[in-house]
Parts: sequence; structure tokens; C-alpha cells
Amino acid sequence: QVQPVESGGGVVQAGGSLRLSCAVSGSMFRIYAMGWYRQAPGKQRELVASITAARSTNYPDSVKGRFTISRDNAKNTVYLQMNSLKPEDTAIYYCNRFGALWGWGQGTQVTVSS
Repeated sequence: QVQPVESGGGVVQAGGSLRLSCAVSGSMFRIYAMGWYRQAPGKQRELVASITAARSTNYPDSVKGRFTISRDNAKNTVYLQMNSLKPEDTAIYYCNRFGALWGWGQGTQVTVSS
């Protein structure tokens, strides 16, 4: 069972930046499409970025132009660079396979203060 491990969250002021990392076990990482998701208190989990094996990326309008997803197949790691953070970005951030989910990891808390 693949278990993603997220890290890099923290508390940041509005307008600041954070870079999240997600390590994935196994030898098949390079063929998986991956996604970053977030869940704010009282809200459903939502997809905020995805990247295919060919490194094609996609973002919802809410984060487009501010968030960048990338991957390093040599390190089995996917990243989320978050710039111009807003208080509404406050959530627990998770990574997972895109489309065919594994179990969820612990996530990493991102708190943006106004």
C-alpha cells in the first residue's frame, strides 16, 4: 500500500510563500499522475494541482498563477510551490495519486494569517 508523506507546511502571512513536498514509496512513481489536494475546516477536500507522468499540469482558477506543481522522479517526490498566499488557502494539504487514489497520508497544515 503506497502511503504519501507530506511536509513543508507552516504559518505564513498573506502574500507569503511556502513549498510543500510529498515523498512516495515504490518504483512506479514516474508513471503516476499526481495531485495536491486540500481540505479546509468544514469543507470538502478539493484538488488544487495535478501533474501527469509527462509533466503536463492543471490548476483550478482559485490557485492558477499562484501555485506550481512539479515532480522529481529521481527522488519519488512531488512539490507544490505556493506564492501570493491568501487566508482562504488555509487548509490541510495532501498529495495523492491523481485519478486512482491511494490511502491518504497525514497531510501538512498550511495557515495563512491576514
